[in-house]
Amino acid sequence: MRVVLTRPQEDSERTATALRARGHEVLIAPLLRVEPVDTELRTNWGAVIITSANAAAALAAHPARELLTKLPLFAVGKRSADAARQAGFTEITIAGGDVHDLLRLVVERRADAKAPVLYLAGEDRSGDLMGDLVVRGIAAELAVIYRAATAPFSAALVESLKADEVDAVLHFSKRSAQSYLAGAAAAGVADLALAVRHFCLSAQIAEPLRAAGASGIAVAKRPDEAALLELLVAAQA
Repeated sequence: MRVVLTRPQEDSERTATALRARGHEVLIAPLLRVEPVDTELRTNWGAVIITSANAAAALAAHPARELLTKLPLFAVGKRSADAARQAGFTEITIAGGDVHDLLRLVVERRADAKAPVLYLAGEDRSGDLMGDLVVRGIAAELAVIYRAATAPFSAALVESLKADEVDAVLHFSKRSAQSYLAGAAAAGVADLALAVRHFCLSAQIAEPLRAAGASGIAVAKRPDEAALLELLVAAQA
């Protein structure tokens, strides 16, 4: 299939490698650009939590990095754990890839801790990890350390849609789906952008596409990349 990836460049490059290995043609057209947020971070924490590799990457150049990387870290999955390791963390607990498993691990291992945990997060977040931690008696504080800035449709994406050269678009976040709709409208290709098939990581991500009238929406069984790629296989069957 001819697949469009709208994730930030680095994320798209990794996904594109997996897609091309499966024989798909890929157009990388990032609609989000990850950038750090200048956030003052105290250092009297008992542990650090991240739900994205972007958080660890943003911390890499932060003045508090050296002190924070000495703390235990809870990562939502392997990729975020790898990024944390690159940033300098050594004591890393890895969850199974979703926030529910991450929450369970934090509750199990920090229930008696006296120092609060620091959740390094992005400006846009799904779910309410902070609320879930507080309800379970875990003292925590949120620090926004990165944001995703919106980018317009590339000329290549516009031309591919006009030439009917796009079979599917993969959507990994609600923000990127919303950016896709806004970018299509601004580029004057809204109808063409809605007409292609849309493969979404979750039902929540699919919501703005459904509301806009997109056709051919499919939702992954699990909120991970492997499940999303399985949708492409099923679509070709």
